[in-house]
Amino acid sequence: MELMEAVRERRSIRAFLPKPVPKDVIRQILETACRAPSAMNSQPWEFIVVTGQKLEALRAELVEKLRSGAAMNPEHLVVGWPRESVYAERQIALAKRLFRAMDIPREDKVKRAGWLERGFRFFDAPVAIVIATDKILKESAPLLDIGAVMENICLAALSFGLGTCIEDQGILYPEVFRKHTGVPDGKRLVISIALGHPDMDFPANHVRSERVPAENLTTWVE
Repeated sequence: MELMEAVRERRSIRAFLPKPVPKDVIRQILETACRAPSAMNSQPWEFIVVTGQKLEALRAELVEKLRSGAAMNPEHLVVGWPRESVYAERQIALAKRLFRAMDIPREDKVKRAGWLERGFRFFDAPVAIVIATDKILKESAPLLDIGAVMENICLAALSFGLGTCIEDQGILYPEVFRKHTGVPDGKRLVISIALGHPDMDFPANHVRSERVPAENLTTWVE
């Protein structure tokens, strides 16, 4: 897929086919992603790839933890915008579109809870990739670099006909993730990415989030 097309076509996939992704394909995606730029070539990223029975066990405990009402303890906050802001308005607009596509009424607490759990199951993807960094770095220092490698993963996946969803639910209970993966405490869990073959019969996978035109966000100085 041509680069400009890949950037335009990338979308969040929230349901996947039960079809495994070959390990060699995952390796190629990560090798390509590692060409991302980083400050002074520091490359402050590490990947934890979870598949198979380990992923099934991880999903199950994450959902169990969510249902128990246990407090979440993320090591990095992905979201956090003022309620009365344009950022919250954009998030709400997307949620409404997804719920319409999935026929989830606002008052249906059961369906809404089920939708929330999907993220903690990595949207049933056959592969979960978590990007981590070293805690010796200040929390904000590697984030621009990690964002670059994260985007590269999503774009490289398209070359293999795969879809992705960038999400934080998989690491909101870091103690559960560490239990199932053995990641040491010295690593900060930053973000997770669900990866697999998109299930295009799933209505939400046809929802494309809207973008503000670049012209509305650009100041020209000439």
